[in-house]
Amino acid sequence: MHHAQWDPRHVLKITRIINAPRQEVFEAWTHAEQVKHWMCPEGSSVSFAELDVRVGGTFRIAMRIDDADTVHTGIYHEITPPAKLVFTWVSKHTHHRESLVTVEFFEQGETTELVLLQMQLPDEEAVERHTSGWTKLLEHLAASLKKRDWRKVE
Repeated sequence: MHHAQWDPRHVLKITRIINAPRQEVFEAWTHAEQVKHWMCPEGSSVSFAELDVRVGGTFRIAMRIDDADTVHTGIYHEITPPAKLVFTWVSKHTHHRESLVTVEFFEQGETTELVLLQMQLPDEEAVERHTSGWTKLLEHLAASLKKRDWRKVE
């Protein structure tokens, strides 16, 4: 049996404190209408977000940046509400190869510590691009949750 080799240097890890309860932060990742609000850099938009949030389910998210769509696809491998998501992440920026993303959500009182780990990126350029991209997306997520204009009203 052949196992694909990947370079352990081609990994990124980002930790961010988000000023919202863990359940709300988790739901922002698992509801398409919420993903459309934040999963793009500030000043750009999400053309579409299709999520089948179940183990083995797929997603397709298109970020519209500078009048062009970049489509990201993947398969959910683990879903543990509201603590953890594991999914593949494929786009032109991964050279159309699968990378593996783990997002963990840790309750910190009324805030959430989010830890994002992405492995199996193809090269250093992909690590740099994804580190920059995820940092911008998480800033947008934090700002969107702070506005509280799209979250469910209980």
